[in-house]
Amino acid sequence: MLHADPERPTRAAVATTPSAARSEIALTGVYEISKILTSASRLETMLANVVNLLASFMQMRHGVISLLDDDGIPAIAVGAGWTEEAADRFHASLPQKAVGQVIVTGMPLVVPNIASHPLFEPDDVDKLTRDTTEVVSFVGVPIRIGQKVVGTLTIDRVFDAQSAQRLDFDVRFLVMVANLIGQTVQLHRVLLRDRERLLTESHRLQKELDEYKPRSVGNAAIAGIVGESPAIRSLLDKVAVVARSRSTVLLRGESGTGKELFARAIHDLSPCAGGPFIKVNCAALPESVLESELFGHEKGAFTGAIQARKGRFELAHGGTLFLDEIGEMSLVFQAKLLRVLQEGEFERVGGTKTIKVAVRLVTATNRNLEEAVAKGEFRADLYYRINVVPVILPPLRDRKSDIPLLSREFLARFNHENGRTLELGAGAVEVLSSCLFPGNVRELENCVRRAATLAAGPTLAADDFACRNDQCVSAMLWRGRNLQSFVPPSVPMPSAVPMPSAPPAHAGCGPRPVPAEPPPQADVAPSLHDGDDLRGGRGSERERLVEAMERAGWVQAKAARILGLTPRQIGYALKKHGVELKRF
Repeated sequence: MLHADPERPTRAAVATTPSAARSEIALTGVYEISKILTSASRLETMLANVVNLLASFMQMRHGVISLLDDDGIPAIAVGAGWTEEAADRFHASLPQKAVGQVIVTGMPLVVPNIASHPLFEPDDVDKLTRDTTEVVSFVGVPIRIGQKVVGTLTIDRVFDAQSAQRLDFDVRFLVMVANLIGQTVQLHRVLLRDRERLLTESHRLQKELDEYKPRSVGNAAIAGIVGESPAIRSLLDKVAVVARSRSTVLLRGESGTGKELFARAIHDLSPCAGGPFIKVNCAALPESVLESELFGHEKGAFTGAIQARKGRFELAHGGTLFLDEIGEMSLVFQAKLLRVLQEGEFERVGGTKTIKVAVRLVTATNRNLEEAVAKGEFRADLYYRINVVPVILPPLRDRKSDIPLLSREFLARFNHENGRTLELGAGAVEVLSSCLFPGNVRELENCVRRAATLAAGPTLAADDFACRNDQCVSAMLWRGRNLQSFVPPSVPMPSAVPMPSAPPAHAGCGPRPVPAEPPPQADVAPSLHDGDDLRGGRGSERERLVEAMERAGWVQAKAARILGLTPRQIGYALKKHGVELKRF
């Protein structure tokens, strides 16, 4: 058992403090202890810190918080300076008969002199008086969850006139602290049970996935998803199994990998297929609007609310609600969403009526949520709630054999919309298959549509693509920048994931790799490296700069977009070459 380490002058001062001042000290103590109990720490560590802080507010020598498990068996005993290795020492320091009486009666126990009390064995007295010759007293109070006693908070102290004067006050103070501890223990146990249940459900579904027989090649395409690569076939097999239950699904992958398509596929293959499929982009709406969009509002709830309106949760009742970019929600709104997911109920904005809904939730993000949780940017309890069944969507560079299929599909859609009969030539397929496509399927579709729009002949050839004419927007966008790579949660995640300074292949379309340019430093003005960004093999750097400015109407921001630069780089380039701005 460890000694509390407050100085004795402080104890004496507290003991002789008038009643009003004692009340103020008690309030300060309760406030400081509540801050400890709401910190994101291990339960044992929090309780040990509480005992350590108690020594600053009370005349005490030692303190121990002990907790029972659901079967009434001692589970935790901690004191000041608790460590994993020293845990048994705190268990052994407890006077078992005295603690047992507090638990059985549910009442505080005050013993002025432990040496003459029948609840204290000789061994107990030896342990508690080992380093003093003075009379030692004992105070113990129960820790409750509701009406059930789940543990005790005990202290021992030197018994003297000062401690006798403030005995009643100290017991009341310890009872308040014990109540706070009880609420914290209850919350931890609820979260622990919730997490275990979610993990059990996740393991059960994973077992079903492992035992599920893959479908035939002919049945691989669902909900407009195109692909025959091993990566996409494995994903479609998993989607078919996941869809059969109502478990919450978290779709994870880079931007442009088709998360909404897969969310729709999960809905169409699920028991909720007969209900509505409602989608919300959480990043596109401010927090105040998002609350009304999801939960609805009553008439007069805010300016402009001229009539009551159902939210997306109500509209999705009996079906599926897809929350895209859930990683962009604020912490405040995450707490509001958590209650709906836990209880299946909510109130409209400005309303008091509780509305219950039955909704299958599918969420999506391209963020590293584990890193966001570690930084305090995403709630851990919400993370466990939505991450029941994670589904990883592969980037296009991991399914390159699907590029010809996807390209032909996008060209067919373009032909149908525009009444044309374009075909994809062999050279075009070769060009597309050699690209990295950091924007994934979305970027591939844009690339095909752009080439088809500008094509002069009946067949798309290699030279019809922007990269073959030094006009690839993607190459300009990603040149010299770090790609945001997605790390699946099965891979151990370091606190900061190093990103490649340049992709393994060129970022945009075309057979030629794009040289990487280091990003500008904060304390050094960004400069154009020997004209690489502007020259591009055609004319001088100054000529390219002037040409871009004329095309942009001498608006620097527009010229920057044309050249794939930042406005600041354009500004330095204009100064470097002495180009005088034209005013209109």
